[in-house]
Amino acid sequence: MHSKLVDSHCHLDRLDLQPFGGSLDGVIEAAAENGVVSLLCVGISRDSLPDVLEIARRYPNVSASVGVHPNEEEDALDEDELLRLSDVPDVVAIGETGLDYFRSEGDLEWQRARFRTHIRAARRAGKPLIVHSREAREDTIRIMQEERADEAGGIMHCFVEDWETARRAIELGFYISFSGIITFNSARELREVAKQVPDDRLLVETDSPYLAPVPKRGKPNYPAYVLHVAERIAKERGVDLESVARRTTENYRRLFPSAG
Repeated sequence: MHSKLVDSHCHLDRLDLQPFGGSLDGVIEAAAENGVVSLLCVGISRDSLPDVLEIARRYPNVSASVGVHPNEEEDALDEDELLRLSDVPDVVAIGETGLDYFRSEGDLEWQRARFRTHIRAARRAGKPLIVHSREAREDTIRIMQEERADEAGGIMHCFVEDWETARRAIELGFYISFSGIITFNSARELREVAKQVPDDRLLVETDSPYLAPVPKRGKPNYPAYVLHVAERIAKERGVDLESVARRTTENYRRLFPSAG
């Protein structure tokens, strides 16, 4: 039996279930076989939220997060809607929110305004934020500071930025979560960041169905594969898998005490 792990960010509503007989049960069982005891299913669009909430309701070890991804331009939720959704049982966080200057073009003030809306909702709800940031590190941290995101805390999910950005996010009370990208040959600088994150601020995730880690790279990703992420982080930090599993699971439970 593997060490107990948590997948702190996955999209169970978007998985290809064909290899599991069309049922999410098989995905959850495969994760359990790799020691994954708890999962956070993250909403990224208005249309996806009913499925996300239903999955969290159905599986005791799955929790939900509600929000709209920064690339979903036409899909905004206002502060009151987010607050109402955050009060649904099994919802432990607000997001995925943030900034993405890689996939969106033009005047992105709408993206920054939406990020502020999510932060304000999280502060009002008293729930952590799930933050996505891609090629927008300065604006991401600046808005987090201006909107007092430290009052909510949360996760810098699928972290790909430099140590300075990680350090500033940690100062705001955020955790740094690494995905399968940490296993890619091209991720040398990111692995250096992973060595520096304090034990009590470290998390692991799959972001499945995206970004499958080596040795599954190029294939659909599943929560079971968070084991490969944890193994690589353990190798880089010079510790055993049990240590990384224990620390990241403890951190998840601290951040989300009501999570399944």
